[in-house]
Amino acid sequence: MADDPRLSGTAREAIAGAEEPLFGAGTLFEVAIKASLGKLEVADGWAEELLSEGFSLLPITPAHAAAYRRLPYVEHGGSLQRDPFDRLLVAQATVEEVPLVSRDPGVAAHGVATLW
Repeated sequence: MADDPRLSGTAREAIAGAEEPLFGAGTLFEVAIKASLGKLEVADGWAEELLSEGFSLLPITPAHAAAYRRLPYVEHGGSLQRDPFDRLLVAQATVEEVPLVSRDPGVAAHGVATLW
């Protein structure tokens, strides 16, 4: 939305070319938490703007919760990847069979398809 130059060309093209670009319900809370802690600046109404731009909100379903529960804790960089929001994204991407737009090697360590 902000045309952030840190977003790679590959990621930009994948989002623009997606039939139905998704953002996960957990992302709503992760953004809210980081904004409330002063770790992220985000405009009010950012989620509604994404929806108006053609994104769809991916709710958390029982299948996602079951996949989350089964998801092993993987090691990357000498530590276990335990971030609950990253794990939720991985579980959702696995169930929905969609790639994640992420450059986080901890996310990729789960073996889920990522684009960056």
